[in-house]
Amino acid sequence: MTTEALHPAHEGDTHDAVGDTLQFVTFLVNGEVFAVDLTPVQEIIRVPDIVRVPLAPACLDGLSNLRGKVLPIVALRRIFGFPEHTHDDSTRAVVIDIGQPLGFVVDRVTSVINVERNQLEGVEGIRSAVDSDLLTGILKDVSGFKMIMVLDFHCLIAKEFAEIAALAQSGQIAGLTQTQSETDDSAEASDQLQLVSFSVEGQEYAIDIARVQEIVQVPETVVQVPNSPTHVLGLMTLRQRLLPLLSLRSLFGLPTRALDERSRVVVVALANMAVGLVTDSVSEVLRVPKDSVDAMPPLLAREGELADIHQICRLDEGRRLVSIISADNLLHDPNLQQALKTVDGMTDDSHTTASDDDSQNDDEEQVVVFRLAEGEFGALIHSVQEIVRVPEQLTHVPKAPAFVEGVINLRGSVLPVIDQRKRLDLPPIERNDRQRIMVFLLSGVRTGFIVDAVTEVLKIPKSAIESAPKLSGEQANLLGRVANLDQRMIQLVDPNYLVSDADRSEMAALST
Repeated sequence: MTTEALHPAHEGDTHDAVGDTLQFVTFLVNGEVFAVDLTPVQEIIRVPDIVRVPLAPACLDGLSNLRGKVLPIVALRRIFGFPEHTHDDSTRAVVIDIGQPLGFVVDRVTSVINVERNQLEGVEGIRSAVDSDLLTGILKDVSGFKMIMVLDFHCLIAKEFAEIAALAQSGQIAGLTQTQSETDDSAEASDQLQLVSFSVEGQEYAIDIARVQEIVQVPETVVQVPNSPTHVLGLMTLRQRLLPLLSLRSLFGLPTRALDERSRVVVVALANMAVGLVTDSVSEVLRVPKDSVDAMPPLLAREGELADIHQICRLDEGRRLVSIISADNLLHDPNLQQALKTVDGMTDDSHTTASDDDSQNDDEEQVVVFRLAEGEFGALIHSVQEIVRVPEQLTHVPKAPAFVEGVINLRGSVLPVIDQRKRLDLPPIERNDRQRIMVFLLSGVRTGFIVDAVTEVLKIPKSAIESAPKLSGEQANLLGRVANLDQRMIQLVDPNYLVSDADRSEMAALST
């Protein structure tokens, strides 16, 4: 991203307005010449990469990263009703701070000009390409242009973001909170297990979610460990520490397979260390009754030893079996012990101690990351009840609210399902096997939301999470925070605002 200096149009001009001299930045949009007071202009930049924001005003292109800060990018062409225009080498974003920094996309910046105050004429009776209410005046025959329209950005922002401005003044916008959706079904939770399930060679395995620190994509670079066993894939860097990667395929004696975009690393806490278990793909987050879980038959334990797999979970009336891996048993696996000894000699940072984890927890938030359209979104892991596959068919309910796709049977309970794309006014797509249903508890009612894919579970430093720019009332509540991670921007969802209070009674009726 390039920041450009602002150069006055004439030698000897000063940067600040002196006496009756006014200073403006001039620019072109759709062939029309505009000017803005230089005082609130922070800088002029090339248009950066942009992350789209659902539920925002139509004039917003999205959010960008400006030296570690979140910057909304606004299309002036769209505000003025001009035709869309592909960005080129001349396109710029003029960053203006009027209480909130905003980047306004223009076709070309021309110059900085100094004019006498008496050269600024009123807009009464003139005909212009834009609403005269957005202008503070016009300049005639200045800097080679017949007419320059001087924009009032205070008025423009108030008009385009009127909803958010009104809410901000009335104090109705929710502040930054970390309040989770209701999860006070503790009695029920005591009779259930919450598991992260994943696939290896077509077979489903799972591990207690309490032992899963995060789920991340396999990195492009894996550091090889000399003379290591075959089940040690190497080391990866995870937030300034080295994490040993172990292949579950190799540990289970299965044939090797090249890693691909669906491969995931499940980071598991083992006593005072952490290891990354490399899987073919992560399937779901399950909440299962304890009475559907059986101990592994002793005859199936390998060579009479206590196996890594110590329980079997029966789902779908026994048609689906999930093998549950014991983290404690895995720790004592001789293959794993050999791998850790090999890795341990390479660096003191190859694993994290329990005390390190405790100190990090207060400064981090654990987030389930999912995709919708081209954007990345996240929900705090404690707000997610479970994550399940989308069935081939949903049962449609007559007279159900328009935003409800249908209902499914989730282990004997009726689960209303909403398409998250429809909820966020995003274009629809065909159903596919990467989509998942994320289940939240909303006012005591379990509700599912279809997302394009669930990609990972991340621990995000709180220092990287900031308030999202307030662009509309609904957006400010539902997507009130954003995680700004170098080249990534993850918009954080507050589940409390996924369904309005008025619609929750209808959801409760569907679930019964």
